[in-house]
Amino acid sequence: MGAQQVRDGFEELYGAAPEGVWAAPGRVNLIGEHTDYNDGFVMPFALPHTAIAAVSRREDDVLRLHSADIDAGVVEVTALEPGSDTDWTAYPAGVVWALREAGHPVRGADIHLSSTVPSGAGLSSSAALEVVVALALNDLYELGLQRWQLARLCQRAENVYVGAPTGIMDQTASACCEEGHALFLDTRDLSQKQIPFDLTSEGLRLLVVDTQVKHAHSEGEYGKRRAGCEEGAAILGVTALRDVPYADLPEALSRIDDEEIRRLVKHVVTEDERVERVVTLMTTGADAREIGPVLVEGHASLRDDFRISCPELDLVVDSSLSAGALGARMTGGGFGGSAIVLAEESDVASITKTIEEAFATAGFTAPRVFEAVPAPGARRLA
Repeated sequence: MGAQQVRDGFEELYGAAPEGVWAAPGRVNLIGEHTDYNDGFVMPFALPHTAIAAVSRREDDVLRLHSADIDAGVVEVTALEPGSDTDWTAYPAGVVWALREAGHPVRGADIHLSSTVPSGAGLSSSAALEVVVALALNDLYELGLQRWQLARLCQRAENVYVGAPTGIMDQTASACCEEGHALFLDTRDLSQKQIPFDLTSEGLRLLVVDTQVKHAHSEGEYGKRRAGCEEGAAILGVTALRDVPYADLPEALSRIDDEEIRRLVKHVVTEDERVERVVTLMTTGADAREIGPVLVEGHASLRDDFRISCPELDLVVDSSLSAGALGARMTGGGFGGSAIVLAEESDVASITKTIEEAFATAGFTAPRVFEAVPAPGARRLA
């Protein structure tokens, strides 16, 4: 659904034209998984798939939420409370709560939403919903917040109001990414570098393979790993695992008795190094094909050390590599969702066919495969 359709839907629902229409994208993460809540490095880029919101202010404290894709909800903003909503409406409502809790003069609003970001695919559909609402309210209420500040508030909405212990990457990617670039983000201080990312000019493509296996971050496994990383940092006497130098990893691991925590620490420290390696490749004129093996390393670490892959994700990686892909790995929070595949343009059709046939043979639901092209971040459309 496009901006005009969302605008028209708003007018039909609420009886007047909206004050504006905004969009915020989903994201795919090239490299840097589960490093964001460890103060580490990530490298996402925005997808063309977006959440679109038509929004108007209200003079009372009523928040009316409607989705063209799901259903509606009405709530008093003064009654917003963490844990009070377990539906999709928790994400936009949580943003209103976070803004008000931070002291910003936000009252009621009429909001009509639609999204083309696949839900549960590990492509940040929830962050897109949060960021589009935050940007709209920031503009309408003239709050003057910068993009990184909106991302922080959206993360708080998801962590506290929704109850999902996610890091800052998804919201920052949606708010701050630029077209044609990957975002090299230091999640400790939110410093950013926009890295040109144009695979087409090198005859390459990056595919996203949505396995159709849904995940839920607010369920226990994600939180267990975050808690394990925090325990590992405490054992090593550092603020976060980002502070463990890659060169010192063997010595650090020797100080941890718990095998599970040792694996978590190993993944985070090596994944930060992989992000820095990819940044070096992308900023020194190296052939982008050299990124491929780094992606494969990352998947092995997520599968064997962090243990958040699943048979469908592993099958994407194994089958695509067997068909000539340059690299592949799961992306996102894990336990389902999507994988990315780096391939020669000439091999895309055969790799896609191989993946689809492998899923059919295994009896899995057919995957959704599409090309990922770095798109613009959150923006006002009208």
